[in-house]
Amino acid sequence: MKTRLEHDSLGEIQVPADAYYGVQTLRAIVNFKDISGITISDHPYYVKALAMVKWAAAHANVSLGTLDEEIGNAIKKACEEIMEGALVDQFPVDLIQGGAGTSTNMNINEVVANRALEIMGHNKGEYQYCHPNDHVNLSQSTNDAYPTSFKLCFILHNEDLVRELKRLVKAFRAKGKEFDGIIKMGRTQLQDAVPMTLGQEFEAFAVTLEEEVSRLNEMARLFLEVNMGATAIGTGINTEPGYAQACVDALRVISGKPFVLAGNLVEATPDAGATVMYSSALKRLAVKLSKICNDLRLLSSGPRCGLNEINLPPMQPGSSIMPGKVNPVIPEVVNQICFRVIGNDLTVTFAAEAGQLQLNVMEPVIVHAIISSVRMLLRGMTRLRVLCVDGITANEGHCKELVLGSIGIVTALNPVLGYENSAKIAKRALKENRSVYDLVLEEGLLSKDELDELLRPENMIAPHKMPHKKNL
Repeated sequence: MKTRLEHDSLGEIQVPADAYYGVQTLRAIVNFKDISGITISDHPYYVKALAMVKWAAAHANVSLGTLDEEIGNAIKKACEEIMEGALVDQFPVDLIQGGAGTSTNMNINEVVANRALEIMGHNKGEYQYCHPNDHVNLSQSTNDAYPTSFKLCFILHNEDLVRELKRLVKAFRAKGKEFDGIIKMGRTQLQDAVPMTLGQEFEAFAVTLEEEVSRLNEMARLFLEVNMGATAIGTGINTEPGYAQACVDALRVISGKPFVLAGNLVEATPDAGATVMYSSALKRLAVKLSKICNDLRLLSSGPRCGLNEINLPPMQPGSSIMPGKVNPVIPEVVNQICFRVIGNDLTVTFAAEAGQLQLNVMEPVIVHAIISSVRMLLRGMTRLRVLCVDGITANEGHCKELVLGSIGIVTALNPVLGYENSAKIAKRALKENRSVYDLVLEEGLLSKDELDELLRPENMIAPHKMPHKKNL
């Protein structure tokens, strides 16, 4: 393998000749190899965000006269190519790394520098013409470029997540309409409660998830405040007056996102509060999604000895020993995704708390946790929608039988019979294993017409004019 000799403050290293990354990236590859097994290259949005930040910095530096225009234009051209998908494989550094993200920042600095060198007609590694630190990283520190880039990455990922969440909401809402006329028993504490429609149940799934669209977007907007120009600790050392605002203005244009400069860069540099809030929103979505999957598993349980009110699409044989068994594998995998997301939120919480003085060095694990959560939720919701929700069918007849045989329908008789009489009927029905309907008629408490009117589905699933209580 052909190599080129590069050096840093620790010494010289042979770097693969065709690599766009350099010596510092190579050290990071060795130091953090397979820590998580997930590299920057595995996340194209992250690579794109890194390139956008470097483009914005170069633009600001050229406009202020601190960066040679030819070098600056080459840097911007290299960044544009990376933003369009080029050189994604040149980011082999593990997401979890020591050094507060320095390895990630140097990875993008080296790749951009070497591509810029080619654009200017030079060879990779000829850093006297375009240097990763002196030119690409000009007016920057890892401590402002790194958090700005991952905030932009989170925003891009959130857009995809919200888009898929809306699709899932639509799928549940469609099932709500399809099942609108199907009467079933509602349950509280896993016990028979009062009737409802299967449509109401699925519409409730849609509504509870729909609430998370605005919540996720609200929390993602916190990432629009960035600390570019802070450099090392927020004082802006090694920057020209006006650089910070010029850089943020350029980033706003190149990204299309309404970024704003933080009001206090010393405060903003170590602060991870936005990641805590967004991770919490992901956890909230995961909690709701897991609850829904629990319900789908319960509603489809059986088929003979469970609730069996709905049928989930059969995806695979469910047992190596029990012939014919089919398990709810899609809701099960989504449950497990949600558990991971909840755990990732705890990781973000601990990492955000671990900041010390003017920097939080634990940001890499925050990046890993949030990106992991978003991507798992995105993929999980897609599979839940396509492989499960869209194909759910209802066992309408069975649902109706359960309602008619339920003791819970006695609640609908309370306004006429009173609580005490209704309770007596319920106890007798349970003891004798008979229906509430038959016992009410047997004891002459109501006529058949009166009873049928009270037990009409539309009178049990929504508010309606109450009949007068009978004197019994």
